[in-house]
Amino acid sequence: MIRYVLPLAVFLALVSLLAIGLTRDPRLVPSPLVGQPAPAFALTDLQQPDHTVTRADLLGKVFLLNVWATWCVSCRAEHEVLMQIARQGDVPIYGLNYKDDRQEAVRWLQRLGNPYVRNLYDPEGQVGLDLGVYGTPESFLVDQKGVIVHKHVGPITAAIWQQELRPVINAVKAR
Repeated sequence: MIRYVLPLAVFLALVSLLAIGLTRDPRLVPSPLVGQPAPAFALTDLQQPDHTVTRADLLGKVFLLNVWATWCVSCRAEHEVLMQIARQGDVPIYGLNYKDDRQEAVRWLQRLGNPYVRNLYDPEGQVGLDLGVYGTPESFLVDQKGVIVHKHVGPITAAIWQQELRPVINAVKAR
């Protein structure tokens, strides 16, 4: 009898675990950096390689840090939304060009438009690693003091901008 019940119990336990896993949103990845200062960095500007940008250069305003790459299909899908957000002027967008070819990234922005105030060039992905990035696109909302207040994994859509990111920006600006 036990030789029939035990496999059935194991099977039902596995089905239960899989069912629970399928109900979770894979984009909701908790980040241990939310509530923590953004990591320190010193990276060259993508389009001006002789200029270095540091974390301190970005302090004093709420901003969106968008991690992107030319090889990222989802980054291309979100690009027009980023252009619209940039035109609205609610929040400056800084780019972190992640593990990419500099010349290809510059051409990509020339061809599609540039929604970024500045673009940080992270060819080895070290700053991305410090941020806990495991894929592109990922975006971080950072407050005036340089503290990460929100992380979004995946492409930003108009709905995500309106329902998820904009309310957080408004709340942070109101503090």
